[in-house]
Amino acid sequence: MNNRYLPEGERIREYENREYQSGLRGLERACEKRRILEAFALLCDGDFNLHFDLGGIPGIMPREEVAWSPSGEPIKDVAILTRVGKPVCFEIVGFREGEDGEPTAILSRRAAQEECCREYLSTLTMGDVIPAAVTHLECFGAFADIGCGVVALLSIDAISVSRISHPRVRFSPGDRIPVVVRSIDPEGRIFVSQRELYGTWEENAALFTPGETVTGIVRSVESYGVFVELTPNLAGLAEPKEGVVPDRTVAVFIKSIIPEKMKVKLIIIDADYAPAGRDAARFDAARRRPPRYFVDPKRVFHIDAWRYSPAVCPRVIETSFA
Repeated sequence: MNNRYLPEGERIREYENREYQSGLRGLERACEKRRILEAFALLCDGDFNLHFDLGGIPGIMPREEVAWSPSGEPIKDVAILTRVGKPVCFEIVGFREGEDGEPTAILSRRAAQEECCREYLSTLTMGDVIPAAVTHLECFGAFADIGCGVVALLSIDAISVSRISHPRVRFSPGDRIPVVVRSIDPEGRIFVSQRELYGTWEENAALFTPGETVTGIVRSVESYGVFVELTPNLAGLAEPKEGVVPDRTVAVFIKSIIPEKMKVKLIIIDADYAPAGRDAARFDAARRRPPRYFVDPKRVFHIDAWRYSPAVCPRVIETSFA
């Protein structure tokens, strides 16, 4: 991973970023070297230009420089407004004299994104493991910044093997996560995945033993039983129990683990019922477990293939990145 093209927010407190913004000379050097810097957008004016304070030197990012679109489509107003108060990456493309006669830096996020796509994202191949930052959530998936504010889609089916009702049960905007490049379409748009990083069925099942009672999260309630998630890539089936609802924590007794059928049989012992109203979201957030990755993104930079199902199971679940 080239540290020059990190997701936005990663370089805001770096020494080099602060040093370049320590005065006019530093900004001029950054302009000459085409360094990618970051600063918080302070406001958006009536013409949709973003304004910054670069160590006492004002900076302005014209509307047309806020984002780069491969298709050339103009950026939407809301996409500019939502940058206010957040770290924004940019290159300094020049200076102009302000109304008070002092220099104002002209900034371009579009230039930083074009360079990121040309020098980094265009070199990625399917199976590459890269850092990302969650930007926003939709019912169909999460959008993640994979470099300089360029986003990729992490669809809900690629988040984990265990099915979830909404990406918010896994993520919050701002979360730093590793992802694997799932596919790249002809227009260069990148789609990413996480389920291959959460381990195989056997790796997850090895964390548990029949006879144990552990906590899990209800993911769906069916007429024939309740699916309870033990880890993001491992769920078991429990017998129906009255009052159990999705996305709530339950204590379950592990009755059996069957690799040949990829099944974990459970018995619900007790349920943890969430409060109603405005406290429910806070309760859910507190229950969200930190993820456990079976692939170390600091050591593994590429995956050729991944097989989830055990060798003894006739049903095959796998991903090929070839």
